[in-house]
Amino acid sequence: MNRTEFIIATAIILFVAFALGWFANWLVHRFIRVSSSDVGELDRMAQELHEAEETRDQAITYLQQREAELTNQLSQSEAELRATMDGLREARQEAEQMRAYIDRMGQS
Repeated sequence: MNRTEFIIATAIILFVAFALGWFANWLVHRFIRVSSSDVGELDRMAQELHEAEETRDQAITYLQQREAELTNQLSQSEAELRATMDGLREARQEAEQMRAYIDRMGQS
């Protein structure tokens, strides 16, 4: 192989390497390229996600407030029930005392 053939062979090999590199670069950019409509879609989805998170946070806040209100109402109802039960117990004791008094008066 003389000098001219070596130079031509080297030039062909370098050209083939360049062509393969260029093709690989084109192929990679072709597959990873993001179009403007895709970017718009991603922006829209990000906005919708943000709105959904805000709605979720508002719902959680509302549920926590509602739970606090219901817990307060339950506590008040339990306190009223205890007071009512105590009053009923006292009324039964008083009624029993009255029956015993009437029975003693009836026997005398």
